[in-house]
Amino acid sequence: MIKYLGSKRVLIPRIKEEVAGLSGVRTVLDLFSGTSRVGHALKGRGYRVYANDHNAFAATLATAYVQADRRLWLEPARRLIAELNALPGEPGWFTEIFCVRSRYLQPENGARVDAIRERIASLTLEPVLEAIALVSLMEAADRVDSTVGVQMAYLKRWAPRSFQPLALRVPELLDGEGSASCLEAREAASRFPADLAYLDPPYNQHSYLGNYHVWESLVRWDKPDVYGVAMKRVDVRERGSDFNRRGAIVAALEAVLDAVQARYLIVSFSDEGYLTVETLRAMLAAHGTVRVAEVPHRRYIGSQIGIYNPQGKKVGRPGRRTNREHLFVVETGMVPSA
Repeated sequence: MIKYLGSKRVLIPRIKEEVAGLSGVRTVLDLFSGTSRVGHALKGRGYRVYANDHNAFAATLATAYVQADRRLWLEPARRLIAELNALPGEPGWFTEIFCVRSRYLQPENGARVDAIRERIASLTLEPVLEAIALVSLMEAADRVDSTVGVQMAYLKRWAPRSFQPLALRVPELLDGEGSASCLEAREAASRFPADLAYLDPPYNQHSYLGNYHVWESLVRWDKPDVYGVAMKRVDVRERGSDFNRRGAIVAALEAVLDAVQARYLIVSFSDEGYLTVETLRAMLAAHGTVRVAEVPHRRYIGSQIGIYNPQGKKVGRPGRRTNREHLFVVETGMVPSA
């Protein structure tokens, strides 16, 4: 799966342990699914997962990793990805924006991205198969990019991995049913009742759309106008989230919590977030009994190497190397309607 700020990869064993300890959980709603690591892991444990994210690239990841049933899609995916892997490069919009005007990928790999993405767009694929192909392409590009994991900027010198040739792989599909949606969290919460709702909302100023705008443009393939050194989509300025605003996050989270229809909640939140543990505990206590687990977590690499200006000069010092992730487990007593 793609490199991702705030990824819960290291927390997944603890999350699975917490879910397994809850009585009668068969269905899980993942409201802010991101890379779908959590949804994928829980689907692998036999839960039926409804994954949701308002960013198109994240909803596409969820379609492949949560909605797609391996028994139906593995062989069609293998045939399609073999065909796409054989395409020669043909430079186009992606190469110009992300390899010439900026340096996210080497131009040779960018030309492959262009050719493969145009071929996917030209085919009349069923939505699930198209999502699998797009995830394969997104992850292939991620393996040869030249960033430290986010797309707010690219490295001044090419990363060693960027010299490797881009190669598609079939994503790790799982047997079983699930669903994926691309809705605002409040709407998804009201639409999908479940035994358990898992919430991992944005928690500070870092916008996932801004940090992963390359993948959003690759998935949407709308070839938008861009701005700045990072070549962000212009709609990054317009599609802001209240969860990224200190003055709005409380109301945004309360609205989502009010809309959730689940017997249990698990809320993941970092101590780098706008809300304190005490504030969040009080908010959740209005919905049921609360207990909190604390998990040390290594911080994103950018916080460890320091802060640099656009000219490559170091202008800040690294902060602390670890933070604490908090898992709030709430028993609401609600019996969700079918």
